[in-house]
Amino acid sequence: QVQLVESGGGLVQPGGSLRLSCTASGTIFGFNPMAWYRQTPGKERELVAAIASGGSKNYADSVRGRFTISRDNAKSTVNLQMNSLKPEDTAVYYCHTKLWGTSYWGQGTQVTVSS
Repeated sequence: QVQLVESGGGLVQPGGSLRLSCTASGTIFGFNPMAWYRQTPGKERELVAAIASGGSKNYADSVRGRFTISRDNAKSTVNLQMNSLKPEDTAVYYCHTKLWGTSYWGQGTQVTVSS
């Protein structure tokens, strides 16, 4: 069973930075595409950033240039470095992977950007 555990959320002031981490178990991590999504109340979950097994990356327009996704296959970890945070980045952030057509999600970590 694939399990994803996120960490690193919290409260930060506008313009600040946070680093989210997601550690995977129950899978051969190096073969998994990994992604971060976020969701706010009343809205659909949206893709923030994705990184393929080969390392290619994709970002939502709203975060490109501010957020950086990376992976450490030796530690089965995917990270999201978030800089220049804005109040509109406030959301619950979820780690995601897909294996053999099945989606797996972490429990989510709250990020709040507020002064």
